[in-house]
Amino acid sequence: MIYIDARINAMINFVPFGSRVADIGADHGYLSIELVKSRRADFVIATDKNSGPLDAAKKNISTVNLENKIETRLGDGLQVLKIGEVDTICIGGMDGALICKIFDDAPNILDGVENLILQPMNAIDKVKSYLVGKNFFIADIDLAEVSGIIYEIIFASRNADKISARKKFDTSPLREKYFALKIKKLQRILDEMSKSPAATSSEKFLKLQSQLNEMKNFS
Repeated sequence: MIYIDARINAMINFVPFGSRVADIGADHGYLSIELVKSRRADFVIATDKNSGPLDAAKKNISTVNLENKIETRLGDGLQVLKIGEVDTICIGGMDGALICKIFDDAPNILDGVENLILQPMNAIDKVKSYLVGKNFFIADIDLAEVSGIIYEIIFASRNADKISARKKFDTSPLREKYFALKIKKLQRILDEMSKSPAATSSEKFLKLQSQLNEMKNFS
């Protein structure tokens, strides 16, 4: 039985119906399978750089008879893709800096993609800034809670005209809790930095203080 948690489900719900998707770091293939079953994807290329998880994905895909809709490829990041094969890329459960590196390692593939659905485990602001620098529009962010942890799922697109910006984020029932946790974390960092006169006069302190004030206004 395939178990789809709230994090994966949020990624699925961002994929436009009828997409051609690359599921990077597909692991056991659950996201790929559900994308096809839900008709979000007409075709999926499921990739992983490790043979063990990819073999598991192949077995799961075969069990549900979707070999004609999901192709598995062993390799690192986007480098196993061809230009124009997919219009949408999904990456979840990875370090934010690694996600940016994956894109940097295959800029010709990224240039041909319209939609990105990303769930970075950290460095989320870095990922957002990176996407804007690559001419993607941060269309929306959804929030999903799994085992008490709130994850951010980013939907970025080149086609901003067709997107209703930030609809999921603004209506998320987790929004208040999300801001409360972020504010608490930032306040803890600032409190520690306040113990050092040098730290309080630093650019980093001022930037974090600005972020804290901005979050309090949004929450």
